[in-house]
Amino acid sequence: MTDHVVIAIPTFRRPKSLARLLDAIAALDTAAHISVLVADNDAVGQAGLALCRSLVPGYRWPLQAVVAHQRGIAQVRNVLVEQALRHRHARFIAMIDDDEWPEPGWIDEFLKAAHHTGADLLQGSILFADVLGHPDIRRPSGPVGMLQGAGNLLIRREAVEAMAAPWFDPQFALSGGEDADFFRRLARCGRRFAWVDEARAHGEVPPGRARLSWVLARAYSTGNSDMRVLLKHRAGAALVIAELCKILAVLLLSPLAAVIFAASPNRRLAPLRKLCRAAGKLTAMFGARYNEYAVIHGE
Repeated sequence: MTDHVVIAIPTFRRPKSLARLLDAIAALDTAAHISVLVADNDAVGQAGLALCRSLVPGYRWPLQAVVAHQRGIAQVRNVLVEQALRHRHARFIAMIDDDEWPEPGWIDEFLKAAHHTGADLLQGSILFADVLGHPDIRRPSGPVGMLQGAGNLLIRREAVEAMAAPWFDPQFALSGGEDADFFRRLARCGRRFAWVDEARAHGEVPPGRARLSWVLARAYSTGNSDMRVLLKHRAGAALVIAELCKILAVLLLSPLAAVIFAASPNRRLAPLRKLCRAAGKLTAMFGARYNEYAVIHGE
């Protein structure tokens, strides 16, 4: 039986990047039945919607575009899941962000691993061009205990069908962390995860994200959202105290490590990122929220 996959793409004011991604999807080397679904989170400009409508007549795959009127990364992902589930014969939903683009064998590598491992959610590697603060997101293929983000995923239909909407929590709308929360809830339901290094996508790093200031702000944001997810799931007092001890240790040791490695281009960034991530976790404990997705990068 030929697998039916809905490729679900959230987009917000990046028509050039979206066009590159849709070109790469049109060039996929696969015998699978593909449908492409785009949700434009810009309810005013709708540049993504306009692009898709212009491509529909000659596009290789069935291409549908909708508008996600409520602003936020969680909200647009929820619209994508809701729309994808309307494809009754689709067995899988692939999620890829509008600043990424897959290699030709992307979908087939995912499907091969899905059938081999039986995993409910699979994540592929994302490769960057050796840009400051942007290491490749990559692991060896095989079962894993947890995934790292929603940018390059394959999800079995039944995994989301068994969940109550909203699948992605709207409280993480502009801060990020909606994917970590989503994975944590699925893990609690006994869903299995796997990594597929061969299902590769490439990620764009716009100039605004290649600066040290953005890299450190990103580390702070990640720490902030990670802690908010942890607190949402009512982690026990022992775990919270353990996290607090780790945070304090990083806050004490990272400045010293930054001084020691200041002359080493390859090592000086790590302690600064750890310091900012720990700071983000600490402020989250006191109720602070950092809205990373309030700013747009790329075109």
